Amino acid sequence: MTRIRFQQSLDDLKGKLLVMAGMAEQQIQRAVEAYRVRDLSICALVDHSELAINRMEREIDQAALDLLAMEQPMAIDLRFILAVIKINSDVERVGDAAKSISDRVRSMDTMAAADLPVDIPRMASLASNMVRRSLQAFIEADADLARTVLSMDDAVDGMNRAAHTALASLMAAESHRAPQALTALMVCRSLERVADHATNIAEDVIFWVKGADVRHQGDLEA
Repeated sequence: MTRIRFQQSLDDLKGKLLVMAGMAEQQIQRAVEAYRVRDLSICALVDHSELAINRMEREIDQAALDLLAMEQPMAIDLRFILAVIKINSDVERVGDAAKSISDRVRSMDTMAAADLPVDIPRMASLASNMVRRSLQAFIEADADLARTVLSMDDAVDGMNRAAHTALASLMAAESHRAPQALTALMVCRSLERVADHATNIAEDVIFWVKGADVRHQGDLEA
């Protein structure tokens, strides 16, 4: 494979991953909207797109492995392919988190509406923004932008902890609202996982661009 063809293959791999990532991000938005308005028809859209995301994950992994097998890529290209494989997995898990939220919406079908002390749309917006920003860092090969995603994760974790405290207290005080509160807890947990996956993507971007492993480090300087 000539260098030009190899570079085109890398660009194609990147493009496929971004298409899949856009679908996963849309999945989160759809799932949260389904939760907000209790619309099972939106859940059906989430289910349908989940199958497409799973198929794309397999295709991207195979394309990346083929490139590794056919070439002996230079260091930065090797890091790029390895980052794509890891990001591919995290993007697919964002889709899984959306499916989990969708499944929770279905379980709410027989529950009465209840006001709960948690702002799930706000938490979803922050988690989605982390995904969007991490992917923008990937598009632009921008390690500094990726680092901003790492700093955002604490906010989502804090919201998840606050939701857990508030909803646990509600369940103890008002047992008749426990099913709704438990469902909201599980939705918050799924959104916290989305933020974790966005963080993983950002870390992989830093690894690709800088050759630095910043996982599990308090110091984000690479």
